[in-house]
Amino acid sequence: MSSKKINTGNNQTPFFLEIFGRVWALWGLLLFIGTMLIAILFYLPCFLLNDPAKAKWHRYVSRVWMFVYLHLIGCPLKVKGTEYFKKNTNYIVVCNHNSLMDVPVSTPYMPRANKTIAKKSFAKIPLFGWIYTFGSVLVDRNSDASRRKSYEDMKAMLDIGLDMVIYPEGTRNRSDEPLKKFYDGAFRLSVGTGKAILPAVLFHTKKVLPANKFFYLLPHKLEMHFLEPIAPVNGDMHTLKETVFKRMWEYYAAHDH
Repeated sequence: MSSKKINTGNNQTPFFLEIFGRVWALWGLLLFIGTMLIAILFYLPCFLLNDPAKAKWHRYVSRVWMFVYLHLIGCPLKVKGTEYFKKNTNYIVVCNHNSLMDVPVSTPYMPRANKTIAKKSFAKIPLFGWIYTFGSVLVDRNSDASRRKSYEDMKAMLDIGLDMVIYPEGTRNRSDEPLKKFYDGAFRLSVGTGKAILPAVLFHTKKVLPANKFFYLLPHKLEMHFLEPIAPVNGDMHTLKETVFKRMWEYYAAHDH
């Protein structure tokens, strides 16, 4: 694999950018709250719908909301590789995770309805917790029982034709490398269900909302590239994980700029 490093925002930032980043973060926060209060009205049907209809409506509303929001904060998103999503076939989509910006970018801009594996604690946030819950399979990572239940819930979502979106790094990548070590969950799910892994590589979210800076936001174009699906072979979870990791690492290193 390439040893190329990526820009994590660890280099010293010019003073004027430090000031601008905080001012822009305030603008972004006020916009997020304001647009969310409007969007929440359109999410209300999710209380009455069951999946997959709930996931489809959630994605539709989320895409409209995020299209408006991302443009207002100067972070429009470009998507490539949607042709890899074949009709009548659903996938386990795995994304790299550099920033909190990854979540509002990934789920709404998937080509089809999907669910994301997500932290149960976030569901307690007033109002936003509803939106978060509608689009997620929730898990308490400190509970073995919760992890087992989330696995079965993800299988159930795949069984009804939804895609599952998983961040195999678990937490945000704060290193200088394109990726950090993957957990087994997405690949165990792939082997257990026979569903292929479809890699998704997010670019520039670390520049927009760096994990190592508090209350800091910069406008920058974002990109999400989907790669060719990788099917599980002979129940070999570890080889599948290594193959996906290598492909995503090399793609990120070759296309990050």
